[in-house]
Amino acid sequence: MKLISWNVNGLRACMGKGFAEFVKEQEPDVMCVQETKLQEGQIELTLPGYYQYWNYAEKKGYSGTALFTKEEPLNVTYGIGISEHDREGRVITAEFADFYLVTVYTPNSQSELARLSYRMEWEDAFLAYLKGLETHKPVIFCGDLNVAHQEIDLKNPKTNRKNAGFTDEERAKFSRLLENGFIDTFRYFYPDQEGVYSWWSYRFKAREKNAGWRIDYFVVSDSLKERLEDAMIYTQVQGSDHCPVGLLLR
Repeated sequence: MKLISWNVNGLRACMGKGFAEFVKEQEPDVMCVQETKLQEGQIELTLPGYYQYWNYAEKKGYSGTALFTKEEPLNVTYGIGISEHDREGRVITAEFADFYLVTVYTPNSQSELARLSYRMEWEDAFLAYLKGLETHKPVIFCGDLNVAHQEIDLKNPKTNRKNAGFTDEERAKFSRLLENGFIDTFRYFYPDQEGVYSWWSYRFKAREKNAGWRIDYFVVSDSLKERLEDAMIYTQVQGSDHCPVGLLLR
């Protein structure tokens, strides 16, 4: 089973840069998308053979997630059941026979860490949500988690130590997540690999220099460890300031 996740930084723009062609070429069983920046009715996306599910932010042109799947889920829910966290279209959960699949666009702490305190509240609420799902069946979640966990997960760790996405607080929340029985699948397969990133700033020719961050993930319940086959980061795929990431399951 092939799962792919991509922060497209505006799906309409990404459609003009090869999104549909990428999906057709890869033929994932499930395609998860973050930062669609859409409202209902603003796009007509034809993906033959896929069921489509959308979660829109209340604010126009902001955030938003989508999930496209070949197999119809048993159930689909939107958000995490807490109104203050569910206004920005950040979460879709699809229930399948033997796991839940969650696509998530984690809030950015923003410049000057203006939203760090909110981010900390989100992290606790989202972990509690995942653990609640786990009482029923294993969980796979993917998306732009807006954190580089380890120093090898970004090009310039020393100069970014107190910047959004690499603060001690954000990294500690990700560590806590893993301590609660979850696996960062890319690091499971490639624990020491450096120089592989999923996001590059549009400034300073960052992608050309590979001055990037690994902030897009597939994370799974520990009970799914035996089903893990490989984890991928499609670094050559253009179309957004993020590239897609993937997971193969047995």
